[in-house]
Amino acid sequence: MTLDLTPDQLLSTTRAVRKRLDFDRPVPRSLIEECVDLATQAPTGRNRQRWHFVVVTEPAQRRAVADIFLRALPLATGHPLTEADVWRMNYHRDSTDRVFDGLRHLATHIHRVPAFVIPGVEGRTDHAPVSVQAGVWGSILPAVWSFMLAARARGLGTTWTTAQGPLERELAEVLGVPYDEVMLAAFVPLAYTLGTDFKPARRIPREHVLHWDRWSRGEHPSAEPPR
Repeated sequence: MTLDLTPDQLLSTTRAVRKRLDFDRPVPRSLIEECVDLATQAPTGRNRQRWHFVVVTEPAQRRAVADIFLRALPLATGHPLTEADVWRMNYHRDSTDRVFDGLRHLATHIHRVPAFVIPGVEGRTDHAPVSVQAGVWGSILPAVWSFMLAARARGLGTTWTTAQGPLERELAEVLGVPYDEVMLAAFVPLAYTLGTDFKPARRIPREHVLHWDRWSRGEHPSAEPPR
């Protein structure tokens, strides 16, 4: 049974769910299998279909995976924020604060999440040129997004995290994944949602991201965003 959502509603309300995950309700294997079946209908470079989905529901294994998630979080580092990054992140008042509040909530309850989905793709891209990176990531990202859309349509919530990154090799060992052959692309908590009434997110206006025929910078990010 799926929710009564139009394609536009599904696309605009599939949120990164952290604070509204139902930790007490198991997710049936059949639903996860349906989502994987739909995920593998996504485009794939050269029809190689190198995607894999490791689903963790067994209690002891979930605890081991959750422990890696918690230890990896403080190790995660990203590229330094630019002035434009900060401007976009704070374009709508408190939006970024809510994101990090949700992350703290998820971390506190990560051991209670009923299922973890760790998507993988055959072929590592460590230090590879952009052309190689684009082909590999372009084959796994659409599949994972399709999985998340399918989950939303079935009343399930997900959030894409990269918590596996700093401890990917350790996670691969726990999961029995051949690290040298398969890259773990993400770490996706999965659960039923508390309610299904999700709304579109507030984003920066179209004119800041749409470029027609050639690149244009638009409004300088030093401009004061609306509140």
